[in-house]
Amino acid sequence: MVTVGQLMKKELITVDPGTSVIEAAKLMRRLNITSVLVRHQCRIIGLVTESDIVKKVVGADRPPSRVPVEDIMSTPLVGIEERCPLTEAADLMSQYQSLHLGVMKDGTVVGVLSVGDLLRPVATDEL
Repeated sequence: MVTVGQLMKKELITVDPGTSVIEAAKLMRRLNITSVLVRHQCRIIGLVTESDIVKKVVGADRPPSRVPVEDIMSTPLVGIEERCPLTEAADLMSQYQSLHLGVMKDGTVVGVLSVGDLLRPVATDEL
């Protein structure tokens, strides 16, 4: 069985709540990622995705240089334990209509799993 922990991205890319949407978007572009975690006082408080930026800023004609990520972040972060099977992650994504999940270990965020990660090729016998 393939677990969430095996496919998650382990590097936590974070921004402060007051970071402008344009700076977050530039960071995502530079690192070729689709989301950033929002961290306040060493605690993850939310997640901002490309979709959030498009729907809540660009599509709403808001100036991305003036909108802080805390205004558009998804919160609370939908999370899943790293030892859970991928099928459970897919179910959670469907239930919450989310393309990203925070991956937890002992109550702490240790990674991010995106719907794209679920599509990575894996051996059939591991499913």
